[in-house]
Amino acid sequence: MRGAVASRPQTGAKLSVSHVSKSFDTSSGDVIDAVVDVSFDVAENELCALLGPSGCGKSTVLRMVAGLEEPTDGSLMLDGQEIVGPGGDRGMIFQTYTSFDWLTVQQNVEYGMRLNGVPKGERKARADHYIELVQLEKFRNAFPSQLSGGMKQRVAIARTLANNPAILLMDEPFGALDAETRWTMQELLMIIMESLRPTVLMVTHDIEEAIFLADRILFMTRHPGRIREDLETRFKSGQRIPDKEAVTGLEGYADLERHIMHMMREESPNRERRA
Repeated sequence: MRGAVASRPQTGAKLSVSHVSKSFDTSSGDVIDAVVDVSFDVAENELCALLGPSGCGKSTVLRMVAGLEEPTDGSLMLDGQEIVGPGGDRGMIFQTYTSFDWLTVQQNVEYGMRLNGVPKGERKARADHYIELVQLEKFRNAFPSQLSGGMKQRVAIARTLANNPAILLMDEPFGALDAETRWTMQELLMIIMESLRPTVLMVTHDIEEAIFLADRILFMTRHPGRIREDLETRFKSGQRIPDKEAVTGLEGYADLERHIMHMMREESPNRERRA
């Protein structure tokens, strides 16, 4: 129900990122430090947002958690197991649309389960459940070319959740959408958080989105990226509120937004320097 509030349980660490650094070698022989000595934990059923200026290494951190990049130093643990490469225990949702054009919505959502050998009956039942959860039941037989951008991202979310990942990784998943659709998708994600209670690590460049969605915000410095501040959205009193107007109207929202905007201005690589 719109406007309903769900309490967020407090449990131990699901994901642990410990003293992680990542460097890249350039063609000229130079070494570029992308992120330096990054450490944080994400608790079970927590939505944690990585926020910071462009080029600060947010997506690099996310890609290391996904196993798509190897850290130069440090370690990453999920459920007590070291992350050493990609795995089915992590589900990744990108900003770009990743559905297969030649498959219907139903077939796209079932695709990963089919690869993993899930029996046909179970595969269909799980796909039906997640298609309904993202409110695409009327479009289950449509092809991606017949869907809007927001609908395509709903397919990606349903397909990822259907594989039951231990953690959901989201790399600016709503960044390519128009403002109205982005707002709708953010509220849908809150409904999913209430219904399924997944653990989520999200990269976003949008301050308002981070404050609305996240239980915690990890603000990163400009390049090379470090964790500047670990911010809990305490003004929500440990609750998730799936109504954006209600959240923006809470006491404490504006203060947190101003604080983050001030840090963003300070960390912007293009900030003006005044004498």
